[in-house]
Amino acid sequence: MDPQQHPPPTPPAPATEPQRFGIRTRLLALLLPGIVALLALDSWNDYRALTDSLVVAYDQSLLEPVQALANGIVVASDGSVRVQEPFSIQAMFESTHLRYKYLHVGVQRIPKGETLDVNAPEATLMGVPGLPRPATRPVDGTPVFYDAVHEQHPVRVAALRQTVYDHVHPGVSYSVLIQAAEGTGPRTEAQAESLRQELLRDTRMVLVMALLVWLGVAWTLRPLERLRRSLRERSRDDLKPLDASGVPKEVVPLVDAVNHHIAGHRRMVAEQSQFLADASHQLRTPLSILSIQAGYAVRETDPARMRESLHAIVAQLARTRRLSEQLLALAHATTEDEVAPAEPTVVDLNAIARAVVLEYLPLARENDQDLGWVDARGGGADEDDDTPALPVTANAAELHEVLANLVHNAIKYTPRGGNITVTVRRDASSALAEVCDSGPGIAPERRESVFERFHRDPAVNAGAAHGAGLGLTIARGYARRNGGEIELDSAGMPESPTGGGLRATLRLPLRAV
Repeated sequence: MDPQQHPPPTPPAPATEPQRFGIRTRLLALLLPGIVALLALDSWNDYRALTDSLVVAYDQSLLEPVQALANGIVVASDGSVRVQEPFSIQAMFESTHLRYKYLHVGVQRIPKGETLDVNAPEATLMGVPGLPRPATRPVDGTPVFYDAVHEQHPVRVAALRQTVYDHVHPGVSYSVLIQAAEGTGPRTEAQAESLRQELLRDTRMVLVMALLVWLGVAWTLRPLERLRRSLRERSRDDLKPLDASGVPKEVVPLVDAVNHHIAGHRRMVAEQSQFLADASHQLRTPLSILSIQAGYAVRETDPARMRESLHAIVAQLARTRRLSEQLLALAHATTEDEVAPAEPTVVDLNAIARAVVLEYLPLARENDQDLGWVDARGGGADEDDDTPALPVTANAAELHEVLANLVHNAIKYTPRGGNITVTVRRDASSALAEVCDSGPGIAPERRESVFERFHRDPAVNAGAAHGAGLGLTIARGYARRNGGEIELDSAGMPESPTGGGLRATLRLPLRAV
């Protein structure tokens, strides 16, 4: 079965995993946690500052009746401690009609020559007795504030202790403790309300930021959506470059890369179309000749002439077969393999070149040509030594094809009685395989053009130009696939008709062993 009629099935493209998250989701996932954290920190600082302000304001309002009572503490002429205008102060204190508001003024007598005993009984001058005392004795004249529980209710207490002296009884003094307390419910509600306002404000801010990010990404991606629609609406053979106008500048490199890929694909399609056209043209002529020769052989009755026609058909078939093989080799040499070898292969360029020389030696002798060989290891080379003389990393079959085309071209274009020498050597970093012939050579200005497919140099004699002009094209294609290059220059052979001949050199990177 002809493999060209039934090409192997193309392996399915690997399935791409669908993207779970789009750009909007990614941006929100990146931005929102930071925004929420910053807003939470800012809100906490604002809440603490507002709470401190509320505490100071409530404590100041609680301190006013305490100071007013302290200013009204006097010692009467009978030695008793009294509070001036206590009812007006109490009325002012209770004017807000808040629950759980308490005043207390207590006094302790300090006998002459003694110090205050904080655990001594205290006489209540006014207010409710039993308000919790401060944990430590306050400094006289310095108010203190503390939280306590009175009658199973949390209260905030302002306390002020001051000492008054009895002028009637010298040496006798009194320690007066003035307290004002109120329930903590109002200030707790004010703090909770401020916290609710902060949370509402932050929630609004987060929602606005999320909406702005969502709309911003949608607006930014709108040119890409247009680009996507234009691609989906294109026909399969439309290889025009994408229009990068209007897309964000961050996406322009991506569009340029896609355009570069499209341009490469367009060049590949053009080359394939040209290849098919050239191949069809090259095959049409030998097939026409075969058809004519076959028809002539069918009509011929003379066995000798019929045998002569069949020999011509066989020769034409051989040339057509070589042309077909060259076309297949050219297609392979100019196309990248889909699956590269897992590990590079180390081969011996010297051994491959020697095998090619032995393969073409009968053809050279048939043309009365001297095909010589210069071994890279010198004249004393051991044929049984398996150590690579010139190790290179390449495909052995492709290197064989390169050298085979170079040697075949040399045999084809060298006149009868000419010389062909294949030399394998090394320089500083390269492995070289040189094919020198005493043929007509190629003018320097035409050496690059001979690598074009189906090109024939008009300077060669017509008798030798039986090829399709694919040998050097195939050789360069395989050489470049293996990291090498083909170089052409004058061979410098005096026996050449033009005094120079041609030297074709395969240069490959030398591998250290």
